[in-house]
Amino acid sequence: MTDDRQERIRQRAHAIWEQAGRPDGAHQQHWDQATAEIDGEESRPKAKRPATGKATKSKAFRPRKSSAS
Repeated sequence: MTDDRQERIRQRAHAIWEQAGRPDGAHQQHWDQATAEIDGEESRPKAKRPATGKATKSKAFRPRKSSAS
């Protein structure tokens, strides 16, 4: 396991533990959940984003008003 991956799992397991109310004796379950989440992130294809880094919304087609009246 790479050091970066292990650190990410450790941080995620800690967050899961805190969200669960810091229970005693659930370390392995939290570690396993964190491992599954981190591995799932790594196996997903990266989403492509627009060059600006912002999501874009498509606008409905609206015909232009005629300037000749």
